[in-house]
Amino acid sequence: MAAFRIGAPPVSTHNTFLGVAAGIVAGAFWGLVFLAPKLAANFPPLQLAAGRYLAYGLVAAVLVAPSWRRLQGALGWTEWRALAWLSFIGNILYYILLAQAVQTGGVAMTAFVIGLLPLAVTLVGSRAQHAPSLRALLPSLACSAAGLVCISWQTLASSGWGSLTGLLCAGGALVSWTTYAVSNSRWLDRLAHVSAQDWSLLTGVVTGIEAIVLAVPAFYGDTLVHAGGDWLRFAGLAGAMALFCSVLGNGLWNIASRALPLALTGQMIVFETIFASLYGYLWEGRWPTPLEGPALALLIAGVIMCARAHRGEVRPRAGSRNPPTRKRNGEKILETRAR
Repeated sequence: MAAFRIGAPPVSTHNTFLGVAAGIVAGAFWGLVFLAPKLAANFPPLQLAAGRYLAYGLVAAVLVAPSWRRLQGALGWTEWRALAWLSFIGNILYYILLAQAVQTGGVAMTAFVIGLLPLAVTLVGSRAQHAPSLRALLPSLACSAAGLVCISWQTLASSGWGSLTGLLCAGGALVSWTTYAVSNSRWLDRLAHVSAQDWSLLTGVVTGIEAIVLAVPAFYGDTLVHAGGDWLRFAGLAGAMALFCSVLGNGLWNIASRALPLALTGQMIVFETIFASLYGYLWEGRWPTPLEGPALALLIAGVIMCARAHRGEVRPRAGSRNPPTRKRNGEKILETRAR
């Protein structure tokens, strides 16, 4: 796949089909991270995050090595600072909160809260030019809020205050990744000379460096005793998450972020919730509960309504003779948005 090779040219912003396909597959990979805390339940979230991102940094460094000299010349200090910030909020902080939420509140509850990401990102994207008004977004927001109330009511009723901690951690993960998604999309728009996959791998390298610092408090003085088989399973899990969820998933997400407007990119995140819920039900060997089923349906309905509300964003404003334009690198570039 040419767009996914190291050093490949940036993906065309007009290729909506590629963006949607990349967003769906990225969601399928990302859904797997909700199972990891269950597969390694005897390892705390801090160790899971450190292990995953140390492996991510190592794999990313190997893959980006052929393009390293070129990329060093293409990025300045401002871009490296942005990579450090994005790596922290979008990877390390997000996954620590997510893992804690899964271990204290369960896979389903965490997946449903993270399912609000599409609307959170879309709300930020709604401030862009040609975006729909807040009034047009109210039906989708109401559906999402109702879905969250359903799952929160069940979680708190069944597990009490321990689940409230999980719910708060899931909410923190929601805020953390919303900030990442919006900032990352804007940086990709500015850096047209850096491919989506190169930017993802650079994020991985910086995340790996930050994970070295994280590994000190995560593993130093660990009083838990693990058998050799536990450590092998932990290493295999960390490597699998690094390859599939981080390298492939993040790379595909960057392709979607560059190929779609921000508001439509936000809609793609719902597939993470769908796949995470599916994996969770398969893992637990059960069907959705009477409240989980409607909650998932409400979240999906909210995203569909939100996508319909944004249909006007991908075409020129009525009465306009010219398509939208945007600025990049000091030049005014004509941008015809796909329907």
